Amino acid sequence: MNLSVDFAGVRMKNPVTTASGTFGSGAEYKDFVDLNRLGAVTTKGVASVPWEGNPTPRICETYGGMLNAIGLQNPGIDLFVERDIPFLKQYDTNIIVNVCGRTQEEYIEVVERLAEQNVDMLEINISCPNVEAGGIAFGQKPKLVEEITGNIKKHAKQPVIMKLSPNVTDIAEMAKAAEAGGADAISLINTLTGMKIDINRRTFALANKTGGMSGPAVKPVAVRMVYQAAHAVNIPVLGMGGIMTAEDALEFIMAGASMVAVGTANFNNPNATMDVIEGIADFMKGNGVEDINELVGCVS
Repeated sequence: MNLSVDFAGVRMKNPVTTASGTFGSGAEYKDFVDLNRLGAVTTKGVASVPWEGNPTPRICETYGGMLNAIGLQNPGIDLFVERDIPFLKQYDTNIIVNVCGRTQEEYIEVVERLAEQNVDMLEINISCPNVEAGGIAFGQKPKLVEEITGNIKKHAKQPVIMKLSPNVTDIAEMAKAAEAGGADAISLINTLTGMKIDINRRTFALANKTGGMSGPAVKPVAVRMVYQAAHAVNIPVLGMGGIMTAEDALEFIMAGASMVAVGTANFNNPNATMDVIEGIADFMKGNGVEDINELVGCVS
């Protein structure tokens, strides 16, 4: 039975990775998860310089999920290269580095630094606010998506995955723009913008007022968007958004995703990725599926 996939030219032993921002760079999960069994570890976002993130409170629970307004807090590329890459290289897993920035120059600086490093893929978070365009996210205008993708591809040595925002009118249009810019793959969905009010304090539950919603409540939206994006482009798709179980992951795969990422589930079940991998294998055995690739996009 074959669980391995070829994702934009990179062989993954299985189609399961972690969603950026939910797994750190693996160190805090190493006592719960055998990192060697993951198809890949996707790191927390890395910027050209350290980011402090947003003021607290910046996480709250919602029905069927959570809101976060962490603000992409991270130690910056220097410490990431010095500490996190050597840690991950101890394990037999692929490394996908999530890259963030506020300007195209900041993205490119990180991409150039990573060109010298032994990592396998880059995932570009274009839900970041573009300070040069008045704060609109890079991923909310097709022309910007195509432009930043093209500029990053000029500097990247590893395959580039563009991480798409769901906070748009037409996800297929954004997927096509990433492909037109030369993306090797796309990943989606990032979080949906949401808000919660603390009625007892009569104020916002998050200091930032709004936050990114994730968890099982977003899954039907995510599956729909993955299906639309996968049918709009000829590059592979990494699907995510509310995956808690193997059944959830298989929905994304059947909708057209070649890989899936487990995110919020890691917070309440540190073993979630292992459960998903084992559950996919059990499903394949039980249904006489010899190759996971037979299931990719089988629902059309």
